[in-house]
Amino acid sequence: MTSNAHSSRSLRNHPGAAALALAAMTALLAGCSSSDDTDPLAGDKAAGDTVVVGSNNFAESILLADIYGEALKAKDIKVSYKPNIGSRETTYGLLKNGSITVLPEYNGSLLAYLDADAEQKSVEAVNAAAKAKLDPKLTLLESSPAEDKDSVTVNAETAKKYNLTAQSTLADLKDIAPELVLGGSPEFQTRQQGMVGLEAVYGLKFKSFKALDAGGPLTQAALKKNTVQAADIFTTDPTITKEKFVVLQDPENLFGFANVTPLVYKSGLSQEGVDVLNEVSAKLDTKTLLDLDYQVQLESKDPLDVAKAWLKSVGLG
Repeated sequence: MTSNAHSSRSLRNHPGAAALALAAMTALLAGCSSSDDTDPLAGDKAAGDTVVVGSNNFAESILLADIYGEALKAKDIKVSYKPNIGSRETTYGLLKNGSITVLPEYNGSLLAYLDADAEQKSVEAVNAAAKAKLDPKLTLLESSPAEDKDSVTVNAETAKKYNLTAQSTLADLKDIAPELVLGGSPEFQTRQQGMVGLEAVYGLKFKSFKALDAGGPLTQAALKKNTVQAADIFTTDPTITKEKFVVLQDPENLFGFANVTPLVYKSGLSQEGVDVLNEVSAKLDTKTLLDLDYQVQLESKDPLDVAKAWLKSVGLG
């Protein structure tokens, strides 16, 4: 499988990302999160030994940046923030010139950006391939188990009817799929990381396909209303928790890898900083990130407060 099969989210076009980013940006500018008065697109390097933590312009990235930054602060490392930056093209350039020291990334998506033809067979292989393609001034630290990627997810009604649980896999749908309507973006119908791969890898032939959006509000609503019984939903979408959706495991890694991984400007981060971010990654899994996203996106909690509380709970705050 090549990374051409990756969805077209060159950043992470998260469900409701634009609205969430706007809300998050408003909160940040209001002074209730980690934002300072720094222009996020400014190219000036940080003064002295300050670590600059950047984030892209969607809620999960802002939360992850707060987690990284506050973990570093807990070790008395000076930190400033450049939030809400935008596309990977922009953030990558700012990392290369040292304007940003640390950025939350998704390893498979980053590799797809660096090398559209790279195969993705394991977390280790993805990270090794990405490091080989990175600018020599940059590196990836250890990946967390937490992933934000495409999935086939069923609603609570369907899960109950067919005895599907969080331990169930896509292979368990083989005999069930002919009774289910699958929902997703129009592109999902023709992609390898979509219906094409679901049939080729898992032998799944669905009753029909309903074109909706890329894991956004249309897909969420259709799954909730049982208009579709299964859908492409991103694995850290907080509606999974809210609506008791069940994400099916993908043991063949059809949907590739999207492990949350710190991308760093090497000379700007001390070994102590590297160590603490690796500790963060070791403790951050998908279930945890889903819960933290739920607090920020559906309970409207300040991402900085959520970050601090979680770090304290795992002994890193």
